[in-house]
Amino acid sequence: MTNLEGRTVSVRVPTTSANLGPGFDTLGIALAFYDDLEVTATKPGTISIEVHGEGEGEVPLDASHLVVRAILETFKRAGQAAPGLALKARNRIPHGRGMGSSGAAVVSGIMAAKGLLDGVATISDKTMLDIATEFENHPDNVAPALFGGLSIAWEDEHGPHTKKLSVHRGVSPLVLVSSTKMSTALARSLQPESVPHADAVFNVSRSALLVAAMVQSPELLFAATEDRLHQKYRATAMPETEALIRTLRAEGHAAVVSGAGPSVLVLASDPAQRLRAKELAEKTHPQWLPLLLAVDNKGATIAIHQK
Repeated sequence: MTNLEGRTVSVRVPTTSANLGPGFDTLGIALAFYDDLEVTATKPGTISIEVHGEGEGEVPLDASHLVVRAILETFKRAGQAAPGLALKARNRIPHGRGMGSSGAAVVSGIMAAKGLLDGVATISDKTMLDIATEFENHPDNVAPALFGGLSIAWEDEHGPHTKKLSVHRGVSPLVLVSSTKMSTALARSLQPESVPHADAVFNVSRSALLVAAMVQSPELLFAATEDRLHQKYRATAMPETEALIRTLRAEGHAAVVSGAGPSVLVLASDPAQRLRAKELAEKTHPQWLPLLLAVDNKGATIAIHQK
């Protein structure tokens, strides 16, 4: 057994927004707003956790912590005995707001394990995506958190896969953060088992158009973010979100529910349009926190500090 005691790694993971309107469980984007994690390998059997920022005083501080679970699972997959762990988390990604906080926690744990095992065992990109998807059930948030950029995610008999695309430099994301939380499980429970054929065709066309708009033609973002598959069914649980999106779209802004909500993502076609959307939101819905964010193209990063 390799002695890892004293090895420290630092991990930075971006926030993500999934679905992007029509791309339900398929499309996701990484944004430049981050959780930071420092993990030190300690004596086997010991766990200590410090959490600062989001989740402080709320998340568990034992082996049930999501980051710890992801680290231990990654060690298990690598066939390595896990050391003890000392975690220091600085969380900025809001919890329960549709910004990929749980996916970021899972990815940070996987990346921390990868860093601790550097030179001991190799963790492939596919293995990381497999583990992260098993925790999150869907790859649309974890894929961009891992690899950055715009992610197209799908699954087959070999598990989850992703294709990373570079976003057009004109695309200017704005996240409007809700002051209230939304349960992903609740949001999913509002989905019908089937949808009308016309709505399915509608979303297929908009999803295809959205990829083109994101990578090549930002001027098409408004039409490309139309959705009939999930947002209208969840609207009853998020009336304030629905009202904000309606206000923004009435003025030509490509506003959608961010992930499971209740936060709102606006995909502006240039910085000037983004500023107009921000000003409109502040005027009509001042309780929402605006974040003007760049697209993150790197995904999760690791820094390894030797003993």
